[in-house]
Amino acid sequence: MLGSSRHSLLALQASVDGRRAEPGFSGVSADLLAVVRVLGEEKALRLALADAGQPAQVRAGIASTLFSSRIAAISMSVLSDIVSARWSSDSDLIEAIEQLGAQVAFADAESNGTLDRIEDELFTFGRAVDQSPELQLALTDPAVGPGRKAELVRSIVEPTGSPATTALVTHLAANLRGRRPATAVEHLARLASAQRHQVLAEVRSAVSLTPDQNTRLVAALAALQGRQVRLNVIVDPSVLGGIVVRIGDDVIDGSVASRLEQARRTVSA
Repeated sequence: MLGSSRHSLLALQASVDGRRAEPGFSGVSADLLAVVRVLGEEKALRLALADAGQPAQVRAGIASTLFSSRIAAISMSVLSDIVSARWSSDSDLIEAIEQLGAQVAFADAESNGTLDRIEDELFTFGRAVDQSPELQLALTDPAVGPGRKAELVRSIVEPTGSPATTALVTHLAANLRGRRPATAVEHLARLASAQRHQVLAEVRSAVSLTPDQNTRLVAALAALQGRQVRLNVIVDPSVLGGIVVRIGDDVIDGSVASRLEQARRTVSA
């Protein structure tokens, strides 16, 4: 998301965060995700709500006509703010509504002390998806309806997962919109970390890190990033030794496997 869409999203994130104390705030997440499901099926409606050629009050009026009787007043207020903002495309609009719905869920979890649990559950589920070609195929198969995809994920997550995690990942399963399942879950995990102004670092190591190694790595990455860092450590024997750290699109490769590959290329040159 770039340009005017990014500016709109940043402003809305701050606005939504400032409404935490309002009655009914915790229900905004479910309402916004329900709106996403409707817009995902209605291309013409998405285009109308994202049409910068129409005055903001016209777009807000369309949204109110369609949704005011279906979602809570505070949710409608947030939705009106969203559709009144400027978006570069209808896909940016629907992505923004989804992100803000997730943000509300994470803000509510932070307030009630369950955000750590949700982050752990998202990491665990993301790993399960990444390691299961069968699950990836089921979630991306156009012959499998959104409802069946949601129920499949619910059957995996709900027995041990929190209600918030279950709601978020079942929503994703039914509303991937062309995204890879593991990528969509990872994006959710990054939004959860951002709720506490942290960055999420994925660390691959041949063996589990000791508590001391974990602490020192967090400190080093925090100094590098200028922000607090949350580690998700993946044990990956192919690394051989050392570690590979990925933060967003940036990769720090200090693995033995990488050094061996560099040596092989040097010899072959």
